[in-house]
Amino acid sequence: MPRPRTPESTRAYDAEFRHFSGADRGSILDALKRFVADASDAQHRAWRDSIPQLQTEVREVVASYGEAGRYHAVLEYRLPMEFRRIDAVFLLRGMVVVLELKGKWTPSDADIDQAHAYARDLRCYHAECEDRPVEVVLVPTLARGLQAVSRGVHVCAPALLDGLIARFDRETREQPPVSLERFLDADAYRPLPSLVRAARELFERGTLTRIRTASAATDPAIALLTSLAREAAATRRRKLVLLSGVPGAGKTLVGLRLVHAHFIDDLAVDRGRGKPTSPAVFLSGNGPLVEVLQYELRDAGGGGSAFVRGVKQYVERYSSDPRRRPPEHVLVYDEAQRAYDAEMVADKHGHDVATAKSEPQWFVEFAERIPEWCVVLALIGSGQEIHKGEEAGVGQWADALRGSTRGNEWDVHGPVGLSGGFGGLTYACHAELSLDVSLRSHLSLELHRFVAGLVATPTTPAAELRLLAERLTADGHDLRLTRDLDAAKAYLRERYADAPTARFGIVASSRDRDLVRFRVPNDFQATKQIRHGPWYGDDEDAPDSRSCRLLQDCVTEFGAQGLELDATLVAWGTDFRIVGGRWDVSRMRRYLKRGAPVRDAAQLRANAYRVLLTRARDASVVFVPPSAELDETWAFLVDAGFRPLDASPGS
Repeated sequence: MPRPRTPESTRAYDAEFRHFSGADRGSILDALKRFVADASDAQHRAWRDSIPQLQTEVREVVASYGEAGRYHAVLEYRLPMEFRRIDAVFLLRGMVVVLELKGKWTPSDADIDQAHAYARDLRCYHAECEDRPVEVVLVPTLARGLQAVSRGVHVCAPALLDGLIARFDRETREQPPVSLERFLDADAYRPLPSLVRAARELFERGTLTRIRTASAATDPAIALLTSLAREAAATRRRKLVLLSGVPGAGKTLVGLRLVHAHFIDDLAVDRGRGKPTSPAVFLSGNGPLVEVLQYELRDAGGGGSAFVRGVKQYVERYSSDPRRRPPEHVLVYDEAQRAYDAEMVADKHGHDVATAKSEPQWFVEFAERIPEWCVVLALIGSGQEIHKGEEAGVGQWADALRGSTRGNEWDVHGPVGLSGGFGGLTYACHAELSLDVSLRSHLSLELHRFVAGLVATPTTPAAELRLLAERLTADGHDLRLTRDLDAAKAYLRERYADAPTARFGIVASSRDRDLVRFRVPNDFQATKQIRHGPWYGDDEDAPDSRSCRLLQDCVTEFGAQGLELDATLVAWGTDFRIVGGRWDVSRMRRYLKRGAPVRDAAQLRANAYRVLLTRARDASVVFVPPSAELDETWAFLVDAGFRPLDASPGS
């Protein structure tokens, strides 16, 4: 018989097939309504129409194979720690079957991608699904005689569902049985949190909930950093630690975890008035990232600055007075390869160009003011330099140490790949300091390779890119393409209609000059006025909301870098287009001549689009305006593996 639902339940209803097939429909509907208290009248009608269909098909499965009566049906399964709900999950002898029901004749692109994402997440993050098949079935409840497969999603009319389920069952009867109790255990599902959510959890709990994928990838780095900090304190040394990784590998999460680690409190040195209350700080030159994290952590005090601070403000404070000592022992510098060179520091801070220092030089000096010991953790990304003044790269950190009069106090630790630039310095190689697996896009391990190949000069052969795109699609990262802005918006709204916490928004290049003609508000004045905290964090129905989900405001690569969304609507501009088979930047809006010089404008544009195309966890939907100037770019993206959206995504 169906079991009573507990207050912390992850589902509205569950029962063995033999009980579900003959259960009173009114009692099932009552259970669904209690579980989803805010369900609309349309949702109630959908339940009334679809539940009898499911009961009929389950009854026929049991009639053909009596043992199937002990299988389980789970209705409205809510993914733990999320708001998303799967319409139904069937637990067979050795397989988990995800069913998504739509009151339509035929499914849309958004329907198929949404269903595929459910199965992907269960495979990746649910303990009971790790070593067994997970199939996904999309059921258009109005369809008759329809049965097909689209990118791994079975599309099946209701009347044919019994045959499909029976086939699945025959293929896996020799597998160990799926345990209902273990499947419904809230601790069985551990998804990767967004960066913002992880920061909030660190503040509220002081630790991160155990996450299978993220822990496996980043725990070795945390363990090494803990050991190096303890060693620095015990030996009274100074350490520069370089942690490198592809976009989305978890570098920022590692930095946030380190500055929240309680063991640093015990290692801090008494300054005469007691130990510092904040012995570690997370610093970033990425203004929007700082703004978003401070917005989310505003209850922590100081408007969130107790946890996260901007590099510019930090440099201003400690460069203005050489006697001023930072209170911290651990300085985490996010995206350290983008540190400003001396010319850009002079421009931003009003220093004399002749005597100006680079940001790495300043941070080495600040660290040397700290009594007894310190660790500077430099988080190093690749291909992320998008501002002028950022192009000098990691070499500035080596130069800063070589130029220090106290260089003998320093040890450098980093991955093998960065050791070549630190000749003449004490450099220890550690495999744990290289994060080469992207976590942001749900195990889409090829994302960074695909995007790097896409924006490279010369371009990567289309056949090679298509192969990578196929792997991405199979892993669950959708690459979609359209020349209709409204179609792109409709796809995103439909796909995430049942996921109010999901975040999707418009991103575009800051150097394009033509997108505004196609209703993409990426002009300087519009993007300058965006408050990134509310854009990323607010719900669309919040008072005076400027949420990204409204698809009204656009952020550029500067507002997107280091942050993430579940899906992005990437508006492609004429500032980076294919002309004669090669990338061309001749139509870009020019850089100002003041301040640091631009060394390679084409590379900065390629890096900008690399950032825009690697912000999404689920899907990148590219809008290419219907302009003849971009026809060749459209053709290239199609050849590379982006899949055009249907003309009517809501049909």
